[in-house]
Amino acid sequence: MLSRIIRPNLVIRGPRFQPNPVVSRRAGSSLRLQAQVADVSKGIDTADCPLPAFIGKPHAQSELPVVGSMSTPPSVSLDAAKLENVSASPVTFVIQRDRDEFWRKVPVWADVTAKDFLSYRWSIANTVQGTVKLFKFLQAVVPDEVPVEKLGMQMQSRDEFIKDVLDGVAAATMAIRMTPYILSRVNWLDPRHDPIVRQFLPMKSIMLPDHPKLTLDSLHETADSPVKGLVHRYTDKALFLPTSVCPTYCMFCTRSYAVGADTNTVTKASLKPTRRRWEEAFSYIQSRPELQDIVVSGGDSYYLQPEQLTLIGERLISLPNIKRFRFASKGLAVAPTRVLDESDGWVNALIDISNKAKKAGKSMALHTHFNSPNEISWISSDAAQKLFENGVMMRNQTVLLRGVNDDYENMTTLIRQLADNNIIPYYVYQCDLVEKVEHLRTPLQTILDLEAQIRGSIAGFMTPSFVVDLPGGGGKRLACSYQSYDRDTGVSTFMAPAVTGRDKADKVYEYHDPVGMLPGASRGVYKPSI
Repeated sequence: MLSRIIRPNLVIRGPRFQPNPVVSRRAGSSLRLQAQVADVSKGIDTADCPLPAFIGKPHAQSELPVVGSMSTPPSVSLDAAKLENVSASPVTFVIQRDRDEFWRKVPVWADVTAKDFLSYRWSIANTVQGTVKLFKFLQAVVPDEVPVEKLGMQMQSRDEFIKDVLDGVAAATMAIRMTPYILSRVNWLDPRHDPIVRQFLPMKSIMLPDHPKLTLDSLHETADSPVKGLVHRYTDKALFLPTSVCPTYCMFCTRSYAVGADTNTVTKASLKPTRRRWEEAFSYIQSRPELQDIVVSGGDSYYLQPEQLTLIGERLISLPNIKRFRFASKGLAVAPTRVLDESDGWVNALIDISNKAKKAGKSMALHTHFNSPNEISWISSDAAQKLFENGVMMRNQTVLLRGVNDDYENMTTLIRQLADNNIIPYYVYQCDLVEKVEHLRTPLQTILDLEAQIRGSIAGFMTPSFVVDLPGGGGKRLACSYQSYDRDTGVSTFMAPAVTGRDKADKVYEYHDPVGMLPGASRGVYKPSI
């Protein structure tokens, strides 16, 4: 039996998440981050952690290590006159006193100091990756019982919840990797309804059958790639994918065909950071004078080593046709400690490239990916402030997800908090038609309603564009620009006049609402488009 009815006043026993009055302290006065060797002994020990019989054999997760570099980086040709006198000197930033050490509420990190938690090296060592570490972590932090529904009238045991998650992992298209920061932002007393858990930990019991129109590469990125790892869909913009590794894997990843380790359900088309592949991408960009704007994503730019980040940035700056480029990373949302850690060179490299781009008369930006207000803490705010003070333009791209941010209160709170942290709310995306995320998708009507409610309530320059990235490679279109929308069938149609490659001229693109949210869903009715 998966769950049972309990009395509302039943005491829940298990790990407690109230701060310990002895060990829950504030970060010290004016704590300055220095080079440090983190104590990783407090991490999750899996040496004597056999998986229970109900889990089955986990799929091996083999991928690029967290820390690594290319053995032979691609050559770089720079315009020295434009880039001279711009140094990559370390940038210092003082952490203020009286900050809540919220991570101590998680039992396994109750004794972790601010110095360790703010160390990126410590974060890497304590990242929960793979089934075995996930099982051990959940055993340590999940209470004896957790609510099945929000009122708390129905409960399930810790083992039942863990089994639900690990069954979901076996069915998911994405591997498991979560940083200590993002794990510390979860309400482990009620994990089933936590907006962070819904994004990164699949629960089999809430998964729904895939929509008949779902595909793994729904945006046809592979088909729109003239060379491997470079998507050229728009006339003047291309998407460069130097790596396929991320600090934390989202279950709804658009690029689930390539990103992360192989899973039980998907063998990934990995994009390793090799010299030959990067050179092919750079050569193509240089050969197309119409290209002016490059998005550097992946994977995640956070997983580029500082020298790799510098190499890519300087190479793009040196190309006469490139006027703008952006590094896309979820790092600020899931591992902001890297930005604050003075012993790590990534942020210095990013700031240096931003300065060099400005000196060359070009624009560089960091595109972040916050989906829930719960992801934002004083650490991410300080990281954003450090980047802002040093002139780095930041924009955010949010994905609309059911049970995470599909209501007015959560979405407006997120937008305002981003704006308050000088991160421009850039896009809110309709969730893509990818496999194993039907339970996270919303009807088109939801994004239309949210825009109608939000627009005018926040300054226009801080109001995001609400868009649909069209299945089939039509690119981004405003959600409200649909040609037709049949609420009964759930089919909306769009056109993309500016996207004409691969015989796309005059093509009509379709987006499909989740079957379970159609008017006839209670009767199991699906009305395919004609």
